[in-house]
Formats: sequence, C-alpha cells, structure tokens
Amino acid sequence: MQKRTDNFNKFADKKKGSAVKEAYRQEKRKVKAEARAAGEEMRARKKAKARGEVWEDPKPEKRSAAQPRSTDRAKKPAPDRSARPIVPAGSRGAKPAAGGKKPDYTDQQTPDSLIPLNKFIAHAGVCGRREAAELVKAGKVTVNGDKLFEPGYKVSQADKVTVKGKEIFLQKNSVYILLNKPKDFITTANDPQGRKTVLDLVKGATLERVYPVGRLDRNTTGVLLLTNDGELAQKLTHPSFEVKKIYEVTLDKPVTKKDLDQIVSGVTLEDGFVAADSVGYADSKSKHVVGIEIHSGRNRIVRRIFEHLGYDVKALDRVMFANLTKKNVERSKWRHLNEKEVRLLKYMNKSFIRKNKATE
Repeated sequence: MQKRTDNFNKFADKKKGSAVKEAYRQEKRKVKAEARAAGEEMRARKKAKARGEVWEDPKPEKRSAAQPRSTDRAKKPAPDRSARPIVPAGSRGAKPAAGGKKPDYTDQQTPDSLIPLNKFIAHAGVCGRREAAELVKAGKVTVNGDKLFEPGYKVSQADKVTVKGKEIFLQKNSVYILLNKPKDFITTANDPQGRKTVLDLVKGATLERVYPVGRLDRNTTGVLLLTNDGELAQKLTHPSFEVKKIYEVTLDKPVTKKDLDQIVSGVTLEDGFVAADSVGYADSKSKHVVGIEIHSGRNRIVRRIFEHLGYDVKALDRVMFANLTKKNVERSKWRHLNEKEVRLLKYMNKSFIRKNKATE
C-alpha cells in the first residue's frame, strides 16, 4: 500500500465537522458555567455584605484519588470579584432588563449614566440619530470643550455637549399637546409686546417647556401642535417632508370654478410657484366657503393664494395638520396626544406626507 503524502495526512487526520462543532459546544457551555458561577458568587457577596456578615469563600472541592495534590506549584490567590464596580443600568455596555425592555436613557436621573453621543444629541431634540452622527463626523460637536468625531463616544448628563457652538440638554419627558387655537393669539413662546400667546392657553398642561410647531397667523384658527420634541418638530416643519395641511377658507365672495381649477394647476406668487393638492367647495349651499389641501409650509401661503386671485379671506381655519384633527376639542381647548397619534407622527406615516415624497 502506497504511503500517504504529508498533504494527504494533513486532511485525513483533520477532525470531522461534527467533532469540531461538538468541541465548540463544550467550550461554550464551560464559559457559560464559569460566568454563571462568578455571578452567583458576586450576588452571595452582596447579600452577605447587606446583612453585615463576613464573607467566607466556599470550601474547595474534594480532589479525587486520581488527581494528586501538586506540591511544586505556588498557589495563586483567587481574584477578588467584589472589588469590581457594579455597572448601573443605562451605562456603558448595559444590557436590556430581564423583561427584554431596553433602558430608557432619558429617564435616568443619575448624572453618570452613559449613552452614545449621537443618541444624546437626538434625545436633546436637535435632530435624528443619523443626522447627529453626521454632525459629529463633520466636527460640529464638542464634549467638555473637546471636538469629537466618534458618534458612539459615551457621554452623560454631567458632560457639557455643544452642537454648532450651542449647548444642548437631554429632554426628560416628551410632551405632545394638540390645541384648537382661537383668534387673537400668536404662535410664539413669548412676545416682547405683551400680546397673548398660545402658551397662555396651555398653562397647567405640563411642567415641561413646550413650544408651537410651525406658525398660524394671529387671526388663523384651528389645529396647532405644541411639544418639546425637537426632532419631531423639525421633521414636521421641514419643507422636504411636505406634511399635509387642510384648511377651511371663508371668502368675501363666491369662488368661481375657474379659480378653483387655477389653484390646483398652480399660481406664481412673489416667492415662487405653488399648487394645491386639492380644493373644493366645503358647503354645497354656499360657494363662499372652500376647503383646500396643501403640503407647502410657506408663510401665509393659503391667504396669499386667494389674495393673488382677488379674494379677501374673512376666516381661515386649519382643520387638519399631519394626522391630527380638532375633533372633540373645542376652540381654545387642548388635549394630550395618545400613543398611536405620537407613533404615527414620529414614523412620518405616509397618509399625511406627499405620496411621491414618501416613495422616493
């Protein structure tokens, strides 16, 4: 019989795939068992310390007769696992709790809780995590005066984080309030002239500092969202998303069918071309009241469209913004959004975004 070559021996003597897998399983079980034992020992130490007892190491296992005691090796001291710091939930390397729920970093009150830098920026309401990562990589973020370029760098509430030179802070609780705005209130946080603002209407709704998303004219009524969620507010007002808005417009004279067609076809205003998504008579008995759906967020856009065509707007009421309506909310009253409404807003549901934008 011909002798096998060295190369053949190398492959012939190699362990089969099943043997390799079994060895891997055994090693994995061993590592898990050691980790489990270490965890149990640490918990026992903590319990003993809480009871004021002196911790005693468990007795060493009895050696078998086939395993004689070695006399020529120096005994190595057992590692003191009690000296290791206990990592709090929400800190570096934290894992979800037993129930599978991830820790909510914004609810952590301890200043040493650590989260990734891009997540810190997103929770501060500046922008989304992806945009935050780009800001960090572009060198526009500093932590305690040092410019950082790693989005995953861990920071805490105690750190001073600035974005484009402006210091930012974590939001503790996100608040979402729907207001049915009346006339004679301006949509701003404060007014140097001392005029009434929409914040006067939601006093007592929350202890958090909220602000209006977008603007409604002083004499425009209807749906207005107030929140402290900066990331959501930016999405809802950014022109690229073209969020749906529906208005009821009361005019000084009947609107002709020709002008309705013109509004859908588009008109050119001083700041550019604009076209409504749809328009029609809101009341079959009167052509003075028109409903208009539009995605543009330009300033006073609905009023300017009708004024351009020679109409005087007597009343303007926003009946829908994104997926929000003023149903069951009386004028000047407010309510908190429910969980489903918030979820639809956060995920920019396709029902209230221009279709061609949603599918791009």
